[in-house]
Amino acid sequence: MPVDHVTVGTEPPLALDGFAEWIVQRGLLGLPLEDQLAGFCQRVHDAGLPMQRANMGLATLHPRWGAHTFIWRPGFGAVERTPRDRSFQQLDAYRRSPAHYLRARKESALRRRLDTGGPFDFPILDELSAEGLTDYAARIVPYEPLTRRGPQGDSLNGIFFSCATDRPEGFDGGQLAQLDATLPYLALAIKARATLDVAQTVVETYLGADAGRRVLTGEIQRGAVQTIRAVIWFCDLRGFTRLSDSVPRDELVELLDDYFDALAAPVHDHGGQILKFLGDGFLATFDLTGHDDQAACVSALKAATELRDRLPRFNASRLAAGKPVMDFGLAVHLGDVLYGNIGTDDRLDFTVVGPAVNEASRIQALCRPLGRNVLISSAFSRIARDCRQTLKSIGLHEVPDLDEPRELFVLAD
Repeated sequence: MPVDHVTVGTEPPLALDGFAEWIVQRGLLGLPLEDQLAGFCQRVHDAGLPMQRANMGLATLHPRWGAHTFIWRPGFGAVERTPRDRSFQQLDAYRRSPAHYLRARKESALRRRLDTGGPFDFPILDELSAEGLTDYAARIVPYEPLTRRGPQGDSLNGIFFSCATDRPEGFDGGQLAQLDATLPYLALAIKARATLDVAQTVVETYLGADAGRRVLTGEIQRGAVQTIRAVIWFCDLRGFTRLSDSVPRDELVELLDDYFDALAAPVHDHGGQILKFLGDGFLATFDLTGHDDQAACVSALKAATELRDRLPRFNASRLAAGKPVMDFGLAVHLGDVLYGNIGTDDRLDFTVVGPAVNEASRIQALCRPLGRNVLISSAFSRIARDCRQTLKSIGLHEVPDLDEPRELFVLAD
């Protein structure tokens, strides 16, 4: 870090013997990021550096969050973690930060006195000066990102670390140089855990929580499947094909996202897992394996009821705003499915397949001709004894590609 205004080496060196090995060991243990930063800062503080505040910034890959900020203060115990979303407000705040200043100029270090009365070139420095802090030092420790720069910027492109003190003389340059020498070890330890966190986020985002966990724990061999009993939720939007010919492309994506949020929320809220988006619909499951069958069925039916009641209100709000609307069709079925890896040698899909999935799809296709939003199979009705008072039979119906008619049910009013 620059030492343009502080005498170098006037204070005793920091007592950091064995510190680098200690940092690496904690990284190898895969400790949470908050624990790693808290331990690092406390050790540096106890070794003699008069830090009253430390900050670490880390970019990430997440559909909602673009970065995380971690704040440590002595005596506060836990590190304060703040996720930063991808909004324009957060982007504007970042562009006025020391981290962006350093990255944009491809510089690695920055130093500012905070007791000069200002004005300061970064808003955060005004805040720190108002707290009575006197000296600020920041450092970028870069590393090769997992992905090249794209529309969202670099992901995992290194760590930003800053610290501030209230010592009247400010930081000692020799002590800061010692801190500087330890930061690459911290960055390496942080990267080890952050890479795992990113991998978990990515697989859960694209595969679902349970499927993602299974993939990360080694279930990646083609043909590695298991039979599970599950409630199968097959949901589809009505009217999308018509709208896709008349709605501008950018608005069409926003339209789909808004409706998927509305359709998926009841599934997530009641313990289901979305496995796959299928154009204008999706396939989800409520796993019965290892769970109480009745409780899982009740959860699935509560989700269906919530969706049935929620979507008309959602559509009303869209109509009031002058936006196009769609309807939905949902099949709720129950049966044994094969759950696991299916695909080619180098491109796999972690999903469910089997006759029960096919039957759910064909039942869903009857929603429109039968004028129903929700159709429930007789297989589900037989198992879901605690739910029967909320179901009403609509008789036997021919289901495409099935040998015999199936009794179908709807949600009672």
